[in-house]
Amino acid sequence: MTPDSLRAALRGVPDPDWLDTALRRVTTEPTAITRLFPAAGRRCGRGPLPDLPGWTADDAARVLLLTALPGDHAAYADSLYQHGDAAERRAVLRALPLLPIGAAGMPLLHDAIRTNDTRLVAAALGPYARHLDPAAWRQAVLKCVFSGVPLAAVADLDTRADGELAAMLAALAAERHAAGRDLPADATDLLDRLTAALPREA
Repeated sequence: MTPDSLRAALRGVPDPDWLDTALRRVTTEPTAITRLFPAAGRRCGRGPLPDLPGWTADDAARVLLLTALPGDHAAYADSLYQHGDAAERRAVLRALPLLPIGAAGMPLLHDAIRTNDTRLVAAALGPYARHLDPAAWRQAVLKCVFSGVPLAAVADLDTRADGELAAMLAALAAERHAAGRDLPADATDLLDRLTAALPREA
């Protein structure tokens, strides 16, 4: 995902002039983002973007506003997240991998993963989750399974999943089986793939 691809996906927004003006505004007056960020849903719409599955127009517009800032990205991301509603928080999480902030956004990621809002959990497990250490990442994947977040939302799942995650999923599957319940299909598929990849005991 890049700012250019977001701009292209937003070519049909209801008020493109507002978005262009807002983006120029934050480059010269960064504090204006505190007013423009919440307004993006009303001015750009909240509908899904056909070219970006899983994204809405307000998501993309808000991410662009954050990337347009000339500096202090981490501070603004933190403030907008802390004071935002669920949609605004999701946009901040989606913006993190596009901002030059290194691991400074990790507190927001941990906060989102602790919530019961599946939209925030899914957004937190996007590309920026590469900053999670392996143990925290495995727990976050299990949180997805528990809360019904599709594992397709987890970036780098196939490259990061390992034997320890397989063991955790197997234990969860056993618990669910004992209770007469099954793992979600995508978690079962992942467990099967991981199990097949593990070395066989002699």
